Amino acid sequence: MTPSPTRARLALAVLTLPALLVALGIAGATLMPSALALVTELFPDPRAQRSAVAVVFSAIMAGGAIGPAVGGLLLAHFWWGSVFLPGVAVMVLLLAVGPRLLPAGRGRGGGDQEGARLDPLSVVLSLLALLPVVYGVKELARGMVDVPTVAALVVGVTAGVAFVVRQRRLPRPLLDLALFTRPALRGALLTMLLGGVVMGGVFLVVTQYLQLVADLSPLVAGLATVPGTIAMLLGVLAGPKLATRVRPAAVMAGGLALAALGLGAVAIAAGHGTAWLVVAFTVALAGMGLPGGLGVGLVVSSAPPEQAGSASALSETGQELGMAAGLAGVGSLAVAVYRLLVPADAPAQARDSLAAAHALGDETVLAAARDAFSGALGVVAAVCAVLLLGVAMLAAVSLRHVPVVGAPEMTPEPAPA
Repeated sequence: MTPSPTRARLALAVLTLPALLVALGIAGATLMPSALALVTELFPDPRAQRSAVAVVFSAIMAGGAIGPAVGGLLLAHFWWGSVFLPGVAVMVLLLAVGPRLLPAGRGRGGGDQEGARLDPLSVVLSLLALLPVVYGVKELARGMVDVPTVAALVVGVTAGVAFVVRQRRLPRPLLDLALFTRPALRGALLTMLLGGVVMGGVFLVVTQYLQLVADLSPLVAGLATVPGTIAMLLGVLAGPKLATRVRPAAVMAGGLALAALGLGAVAIAAGHGTAWLVVAFTVALAGMGLPGGLGVGLVVSSAPPEQAGSASALSETGQELGMAAGLAGVGSLAVAVYRLLVPADAPAQARDSLAAAHALGDETVLAAARDAFSGALGVVAAVCAVLLLGVAMLAAVSLRHVPVVGAPEMTPEPAPA
């Protein structure tokens, strides 16, 4: 029997789309480190450099905020593939004007990195270290303590150990572990990683709340998060400016404490009005903006100029890993609390998820499910507020030695013996 053209196209999409998305992700992941490496070359002055890093970081965040709204608008009027077209236009523009405007720099500080080659085995080990661990953590959060979960964690940890051992032996490693001996880099990186864990998960749960509890369309829900994104952008730009007057530890810890206050307000507002929840979440995002751009600047400026690309890649990886862990851990916590709060006599489909409860079409069951999800958001926000306070204390302690930005002893940071 000859397959129909529709089935053939569907089979082709199933086979090619994942591969194309992987290629898109790999290509996109090179942009942030390259951009920050160029910033360190174009702006050698520490104050100007951190301001430039904040501008780059805020531009990326602005794109992340505009993307969902533009995507929702395109999906409302065109076919699903149209969401990829804006990226094509932007990349064509970059390819046209980038070679004319961007310097072909190789980094200041000599040619230590010149001739370095990518080590494929290190890349494979890094993936084997990250992906199984994220999967295992997610399954543990769901209460799945079985052979596949344990095996995934064992594989991830083993690959991580092998990755570290290999990096120590390579003359030009994929990741220079000596970077972690720099206190400012280490403290800022850990702070951003843990902050990403908290906010990545909370952002997911809040977005689901706006669509499934407040019953907003994807486009309107995306627009509802725009004020918070703007507040975060302002925080990103303000962080480096404040760090020229007070120590970065105070700026980062203060921002995290403000974010914790906002999440505490989210916990109170959940189920008591969408407007108040959006305001509370805006406060939380504004607080997270302060350590955002400043933390990236600390990571990049703490490394030698010729390793700016590696340092910025570390920063990007730390944030993305934190977001992934947050989606797995915090998202699973929200699901677990939701299932505890759903009435025991509710249909099994409704106990599975709020989205499944929507599909039942029973208003009584849906109302109970929405109340349960509001309670889950409140618990998650409260737990994450406490965690952020802990991260704020960590930032205050681990970065206490870092002077005000632009102080003479700040440039460069010596590596410990």
